[in-house]
Amino acid sequence: MDTQHALPLLGGLTPQQFMRRHWQKKPLLVRQAIAGFKPFLSTSELFELAGRPEVESRLIVQKTGPKTAGARAQSSWAMKSGPFARRALPPLKQPGWTLLVQGVDLHHAPAHGLLQQFRFLPDARLDDLMISMATPGGGVGPHFDSYDVFLFQASGSRRWRISAQKDLSLQPDVPLKILQNFQAEQEFVLHAGDMLYLPPRYAHDGVAVHAEEGEPTAPCMTYSIGFRAPHEAELVCALLERLSEVVVDEAEGLPARFYRDPGQLATATPAKLPEDLVQFARTALERALSPGLLASVLGEYLSEPKPSVWFEAGQQELTWPPVTGLRLHARTRMLYDEAHVFINGESFLARGADARLMRCLADQRSLSAGQWRKASADAREALAQWLDDGWLTLDTAQAAPLS
Repeated sequence: MDTQHALPLLGGLTPQQFMRRHWQKKPLLVRQAIAGFKPFLSTSELFELAGRPEVESRLIVQKTGPKTAGARAQSSWAMKSGPFARRALPPLKQPGWTLLVQGVDLHHAPAHGLLQQFRFLPDARLDDLMISMATPGGGVGPHFDSYDVFLFQASGSRRWRISAQKDLSLQPDVPLKILQNFQAEQEFVLHAGDMLYLPPRYAHDGVAVHAEEGEPTAPCMTYSIGFRAPHEAELVCALLERLSEVVVDEAEGLPARFYRDPGQLATATPAKLPEDLVQFARTALERALSPGLLASVLGEYLSEPKPSVWFEAGQQELTWPPVTGLRLHARTRMLYDEAHVFINGESFLARGADARLMRCLADQRSLSAGQWRKASADAREALAQWLDDGWLTLDTAQAAPLS
C-alpha cells in the first residue's frame, strides 16, 4: 500500500497523515468513507452466522423503565452469548436490542477484503471485524475500549455521542461495562458509508435511530474494525509460558547448568539469600530472554489464531512446476522480522531469497505462480506443508500462462 496516497477512506488524508494526526490521539469523522457501500451480509445471513457454534456472538437487550419525578428513566440490561437459533432472537420490530457477531472476516470473504483496506497499520495490531446489528434504540450503552476502533456504518443510521472524559468509572451490577457518569462532548449521526475513528479509552455511546424522512429504511448495521492491544501482564504471562517451553526443549541434550559456589564462606546470617545465587538466577533469565529467542516467541504469540479458528487440512496439493498462484487463507496470520517468518503460531528461520519470498507472501498475502517458482526446495516444502494444513489456498486467478 502506498502510504503517501490520499484515501477517501480516511477523508482525503494519506495513511501517513492519519497516523501522525489522529492515531491514538484524537477522533476522526469521515463522511462517505466508502461511497455507495452495500452491506455484504443481510440480516438473515447475519442471523445464520450467529447460529454457528464456531462464531462468537452476543445478544444485548435494553429495557427502559418508567421515569420518576426529578430523575431520569433507568435502563436494565441483559446479555446472552451465542450461538443463537433464529427463534431465540427478538423480532426485528422489537426496539432496543443488539446482535454482535465477532470475527466476521474469518468466515466471509468480503468482510476479510474490507479489513485489508486498513493494512496501512501493522498486521500484528489488526484484530477483526465485528458486526453490530441493532433495532431502533439498540446499543451497548456508553462505554470505552482499550484499543483503537474504526466504526463504519454499513446500513441504516446510528447516533454516536463521544467524550474525552477522564472519569471512566463503571456502573455496578451490570453485565456490560457501562460508564457511570457519561458526559457527551460531541454528537454525530452516521449514515451508510460514514465512518468514525476513535482512539483507545475514548468514551462513546452508539444508538440505532430511525431512518430520516426521505431515506430508505434499512437495518442499522455497524462494522467495527478493531485493533489488538495486549495488556502488559497478559503479554508477559504468554511470553514466559512460551519461553519456558523453548528453554526446556533447548536444554534437552545439553549439559545441565547447576549452581556452584566453591567460594562460599561460612555465614552467620544463614537466612539471607546469597548474592551469587541471585546473580545465577539473573543470568539464567537473561539467557532465556536473549533478543533472538524473545523475538521468536513474540512473533509466535502475535501470529497465533484465536482458539475458535480452525483449518481444513488435506484439501489441496501443489504441483510442480506451478500453474497457479498461492494465497494465504483468510484465517491465517503471517508476520516476520529480520530473521524469522511466523505463521499461525509457528516460527521459521529465513534468510536470503527465501526470506524475501516469504516476506512478500506475508505483505501481499499472495504469490503468483512465477514468484514461487523461484523458491528453493526447502521453501517449496514449507509451502506444500502449509497448503496441506489449509493455511494456504491455490489462487487460480493467478494462473501461469500456458507455454
